[in-house]
Amino acid sequence: MDVKEIMVEKVISIRADATVKEAVKLMNEYEIGCLIVAEKREAVGIITERDVLKRVISKSKDPEVTKVSEIMSKPLIVGGPDMYVEDAARIMFKRNIKKLPIRKNGQLVGLITLSDIARVAHIEPQIVKVIEELRKKGWLPPKRMKKIVDFYIA
Repeated sequence: MDVKEIMVEKVISIRADATVKEAVKLMNEYEIGCLIVAEKREAVGIITERDVLKRVISKSKDPEVTKVSEIMSKPLIVGGPDMYVEDAARIMFKRNIKKLPIRKNGQLVGLITLSDIARVAHIEPQIVKVIEELRKKGWLPPKRMKKIVDFYIA
């Protein structure tokens, strides 16, 4: 199964110079857990709810003045729409990420999450094999991923 079959095509982005408050407002508005960060129409990073909690709230930073560029995760790790879902899973486990932006010909065309992958694991037995292979190699899912993987796959 290819990534393009399960990816979300509508990806919301925010400027790198926007404030964290603006980012949170946008995430709430669209009911999403991340935003792609763009500079001059180029995707340069990603900001997630977890980034806001770990890098702003827990450090008592002011979201009204803290810039997205200060807390975003970068460089942006991306996949392609024609890659196999199990290859996307490998990247996500190896890089310890839950969301993988999808780029084609330099343009952002979608986003795939670990939850998306876990939901199709029962349809694609190869995905379960890949996850088991990664576990055996010591690339255990991060604690925040474990619950999702265990729920859908274990």
